[in-house]
Amino acid sequence: MSMHAQFRRRYRLDETPVPFTLNGVLETGRRGDTVLTAILSVSGRLRQSEFTGEDRAGFCLIGACQDCYVMLVNGSRVRACSTALEQGMAFITDLDGHGGGRS
Repeated sequence: MSMHAQFRRRYRLDETPVPFTLNGVLETGRRGDTVLTAILSVSGRLRQSEFTGEDRAGFCLIGACQDCYVMLVNGSRVRACSTALEQGMAFITDLDGHGGGRS
C-alpha cells in the first residue's frame, strides 16, 4: 500500500535542493529542512516503532521526547526534529532495513 507524504511543501520551493537517501531511494529536501521535514515531505511516516512496528511521525516536534530518532546507514541515530538535513545523509526507517523508499 502506498502512502502519501505527510507534509506538503508550500513555501521555500526555490531553496537549494539537498539530496539524501531514504531506504535506498534518492530523495530531495531543501536547504533549511530538518531531517523530519525532509522525510515527511516525501514519505507517509518518519519511521517504524522498534517495539510495535507501527508507523511513527514524531511526537513533540521540539526535541523533548525521543520519538523522532531515525537511523543513519552507518548505524548511528539522529533526532529528526532538531537535526538539519545535510547533503548525502542516508536513512533507514524500515524495521527490515531495506524498505522501498516512498512508503
